[in-house]
Amino acid sequence: MREPEELPLAPLERLLRKEGAERVSEDACKVLGVALEDYSRIIARKAKDYSAHAKRKTIKAEDIELALRDLNI
Repeated sequence: MREPEELPLAPLERLLRKEGAERVSEDACKVLGVALEDYSRIIARKAKDYSAHAKRKTIKAEDIELALRDLNI
């Protein structure tokens, strides 16, 4: 099982608990973390494409919003 590279497990556990989970396994936090990182990378790549198209090196919030809309997220 992969572990998240960037996201710590404690905030992921808090997120799951805030959504009503009484108990959360470490493996559940790892799976959620990997999924969030994977989706984040997809969004980041798309946002980078939008910023490059606008001839910018800086990714702005609007690039993220466009990427989310484009990916139907």
